[in-house]
Amino acid sequence: MNVLLEIEERLRALLTEEPYRLDVSEHQAGLLALLKTELAYACERNQSFGNYIQAWPIDYQTSKRIADLPFVPVGVFKSNPPLSLVEGSEITRILASSATTGQVPSRVVLDSATARRMTKGVMMIIRDFIGSSRRPYLVVDTPAALASNGELGARGAAIQGLRSFATEIICCLSADADGNLRLEGDKLLECSKRWKDAEVLVYGFTYVIWNHLVKPLQSAGVRLDLPNVRVLHSGGWKRLQQEAVGKEAFAQGVATTFGCSADRVIDFYGMVENVGVVYPDCDQGNKHVPAFADVIIRNELTLEPVSVGQRGLVQVSSVLPTSFPGFLLLTEDIAELIHEDDCPCGRRGTAFRFVGRAPKAEIRGCGNLETRRS
Repeated sequence: MNVLLEIEERLRALLTEEPYRLDVSEHQAGLLALLKTELAYACERNQSFGNYIQAWPIDYQTSKRIADLPFVPVGVFKSNPPLSLVEGSEITRILASSATTGQVPSRVVLDSATARRMTKGVMMIIRDFIGSSRRPYLVVDTPAALASNGELGARGAAIQGLRSFATEIICCLSADADGNLRLEGDKLLECSKRWKDAEVLVYGFTYVIWNHLVKPLQSAGVRLDLPNVRVLHSGGWKRLQQEAVGKEAFAQGVATTFGCSADRVIDFYGMVENVGVVYPDCDQGNKHVPAFADVIIRNELTLEPVSVGQRGLVQVSSVLPTSFPGFLLLTEDIAELIHEDDCPCGRRGTAFRFVGRAPKAEIRGCGNLETRRS
């Protein structure tokens, strides 16, 4: 069988399973063989990547655990042109990470098959947390963030990834000529009245929700009446920490503003390089690894996997991309390994919590949306 067809067949099977049903040993044993096949395929498709893998001190084909497979630092995707396993004519979209001023964003290339898997993967994960029903979708961003063109930024990718859950989409922010954001309060209040008894999905970047929705409504003494809302948010914690706003205070402030319980405010972590995978918080505050991905927490000095209760650098994995070699990526984030298989929420597999950025790591942007002051 053609290697790519073999990979696609195995990915189709993975994307029909419940994402959190396997224990750690079953999970990793199943992914190990697939990752080896994908690495071999990538080496054939990209000579530079193949040279890197050949120089790895351990022969990946004889590796007995995922932790011994060759990983790449996430920074390799800042190269230009982007690292690719497909011909230029096969690229349907480029995803770009956010980057602060003066920094180079990461870029990953998608072909149609990888793009479909990315959407399916995100849908499976989010469905496990909020259910499968479609509902009104409130985007705490501007309509420009919904634009779909050849290159899609981090915030656009996150917004687009949730469209499958929407019956209608409303953006509640606008931007003036200088790029300053403004809350469209009348539109928001009209939605609140119309959706009062409905299940509603809300998404926005963490700092945007806080600074451009929660704070203006708090200042105006306005509370919405959306008790059945689910508020998903990601990115921007560094800014809020500078304002002394932690996760608990954020969740409570958002919940009070929307008129819902704090457990309906869900933080999730995702990165464009880790295609098709996001990590929402469960009701215990932990993040979980789905069937088509893996997370290894590595000691910062030895790079060996840590034990439960220890912290280290986060290595993420996704078997979903075949358009670029994003299979095993060492990030610059620090996390703590919390559980293996015994999280009280009932999800099996690895459970972890993000702690922050590694010391001296390049500070990533948390969205391509900036407010500029004239």
